[in-house]
Amino acid sequence: MNKSTPILRTSVLALSAAALFLAGCENMSEREKSTAGGAGIGAVGGAVISAATGGNAGTGAAIGGAVGAIAGNLWGKKQEDRKKQMEQATAGTGVDVTRTSDNQLKINVPNDVSFDINSAAIKPQLRGVLDSFASSLQGDPKAEVTIIGHTDSTGNAAINNPLSLERAQSVRDYLSGRGVAPSRVQTAGRGDREPVASNTTEAGRAQNRRVEIFVREPA
Repeated sequence: MNKSTPILRTSVLALSAAALFLAGCENMSEREKSTAGGAGIGAVGGAVISAATGGNAGTGAAIGGAVGAIAGNLWGKKQEDRKKQMEQATAGTGVDVTRTSDNQLKINVPNDVSFDINSAAIKPQLRGVLDSFASSLQGDPKAEVTIIGHTDSTGNAAINNPLSLERAQSVRDYLSGRGVAPSRVQTAGRGDREPVASNTTEAGRAQNRRVEIFVREPA
């Protein structure tokens, strides 16, 4: 028998088991899904490596699954807890809290909550949101924050580009006053270059005037 056959068979079995395991994740929370994903990947890796090195594939899968689950749960729980906290803090404000495809937490703050037109001064409505956000970062020194300011197409780039950056920096400075180290926060201004709606209507322009806050947990 070809020496690679047992390894191939083990790989197929491990992948099939992981697929079945992950298929049951539909009703899981985000933390549980992350845990399951880590466990499945770890199990496949552990089984294949163990078989390739002459060990017991079942033992390798169990060890790999445990390691993967721990890694997945650590990432998922932190972000899920922060997401829940921010959803509670922003309920009814128009602020949108979502999870991105690459496991970043995204907080989209519309202009009517954040800044007046042509202003980088934070509105009172935004302060409570940022207070809660700063609180969610306490005890999690590895979390990294990116703040991006956007404008609509009214005016020209000479006005919109610096204004969008000033708004992002205003949010950073407010967070700094609440104990978030500026070294953890990156800021950028995109002007009107990344619209999420048409700039031909007032409703669309209002959507484009926004600040986006992203939080990631480095691997």
